[in-house]
Amino acid sequence: MSLQDEVMTAMKAAMKEKDQTALAALRAVKSEILLAQTASASNDGLTEEEEVKILSKLVKQRKDSAVIFAEQNRQDLAEPELAQAEVISQFLPAQLSEEEITVEVMKTIAAVGAEGMKDMGKVMGIVNKKLAGQADGKTISNIVKAKLA
Repeated sequence: MSLQDEVMTAMKAAMKEKDQTALAALRAVKSEILLAQTASASNDGLTEEEEVKILSKLVKQRKDSAVIFAEQNRQDLAEPELAQAEVISQFLPAQLSEEEITVEVMKTIAAVGAEGMKDMGKVMGIVNKKLAGQADGKTISNIVKAKLA
């Protein structure tokens, strides 16, 4: 079952349950998928990697918005954003723990032969590609900085 089919099934369930937060999040996902399909102009649909990238982007947008709202003492706006991020996250692959990310970063540093911060770009590129959708870029970046410093 493709991501688009899964989202449509979840949308129908959200409509039946009258869950407006989930419905808004799922409509955003559907919209982004359609935009990406239109932009790529391919009839094959999107690859799994492209789908994960879209979902990750949407979750990150929601979380960033929630942080901004929380900083401005607008919990009434932050909570729906976090709830939508949670709904969208259901379609992402399981997230790795910091320990698992650290192990992968250490393997990559050894494989590349990275010696300092000048090699951070090489390490980040490889690790981001390996862990696409399974780990947040900010978390990966912090771990890489700590290991290369």
